[in-house]
Amino acid sequence: MTRRAKSSGELAEAVRVEGILRRSRDLPAPRMAQVILIVAISCYVGITTLNILNAGVEGRGLVVALGCLVAVFVLQLLHSRPGARYAPTPRKVLTLGAQAVLTYLPLFTLKSQWGAMAGFLAGSLLLLLPPRLGWSLYGLVGVSMLVPALLEGQPPVFTVYIVQTTLLTGLVTFGLSRLSELVRVLHESRGALTRAAVTRERLRFARDLHDLLGYSLSAIQLKGELIHRLISAHPAKAKQEIEEVLVISRQSLADVRRVASGYRDMSLEEEIASARSVLGAAEVTAVTDIRLGPVSSPVDTVLATVLREAVTNILRHSRAGRCEISAVEKDGLVTLSVTNDGTTEGYRDSSPHSGSGLGNLELRVRAVGGELVVEQGPGSLFRLVARVRADAEPDHDTDEPADEEKLGLAL
Repeated sequence: MTRRAKSSGELAEAVRVEGILRRSRDLPAPRMAQVILIVAISCYVGITTLNILNAGVEGRGLVVALGCLVAVFVLQLLHSRPGARYAPTPRKVLTLGAQAVLTYLPLFTLKSQWGAMAGFLAGSLLLLLPPRLGWSLYGLVGVSMLVPALLEGQPPVFTVYIVQTTLLTGLVTFGLSRLSELVRVLHESRGALTRAAVTRERLRFARDLHDLLGYSLSAIQLKGELIHRLISAHPAKAKQEIEEVLVISRQSLADVRRVASGYRDMSLEEEIASARSVLGAAEVTAVTDIRLGPVSSPVDTVLATVLREAVTNILRHSRAGRCEISAVEKDGLVTLSVTNDGTTEGYRDSSPHSGSGLGNLELRVRAVGGELVVEQGPGSLFRLVARVRADAEPDHDTDEPADEEKLGLAL
């Protein structure tokens, strides 16, 4: 019952993740969201420019007004950029102060024609300041637009229009800026969610493979015990059971090959990126040096497999604080080196033949004409080095006899 409930929960979670990824496909790209924000701000600046020209401002006054417009536009882009609210407080005070000066000083000469620029200041206050202070100052900026309209002798309807326009411009600026940032965060989260889904699928694959072989091997074990009892008294019956064992073993190998075939092609560079993420989560400092050119698909897969096994050993058998991963191609020879400083005491012999994991890696590397070297350095230093020709292809003549070993199964 518990196992069934757990499987249902995992299925429901997978369905939710797939639904989120599917719905997020239609969202605009972060760059498009940023372009929409810039276009909207530019339109407000363009409207103010038309108002200034319509008011008959000429000569030096026009130059000063356009210069102030450009400065406000630049400051608004600075305030609307992602993460601007996390800037140091002195910097925010300086840029908000400059925008406030450029907002209110031109009002003395341009009056209501400059009113839309106060909306940018209101939006910047919402973007950079804590919510309570930001919304209070936002409302104060809107109310302050009553003063120039009243001094200019504008009718009440126009006065209300100026205040409403200021507040609306601030909301639009604030909303588009935050939405642009949220779209960027969502796309980053989508990538992280995709990687998490891939990791979850790998874990599911490992569980399915374990269950598949567990059943088959259990059946073979039971039939082997039965054959042992029957071979003396009932040889014909024992022979029949042996034939069934052969059928089960062939089917098991075929099933494993089919399951593993979908994971045969791997990328070393993608595996290095994944390794950095996994090591970082384990609080292991990962230092990488990647200088690769084109490599054949078999070499890429073999080296990616070597790296994955090396990182797995670091996480399972060491207390490393630092891991150096180097993948360098020189004169057509690719050298992958993984070094960590955390080999624990009592760790088993590090030779390639001391365990199934490294032994299987040596078989994989040899299959493409390469070599695998394991070194135990001074102290707790441990290094795994694989060298393979970049254009190497697998030796199919040696592929079949060691199929079971090269699958890398450790039960």
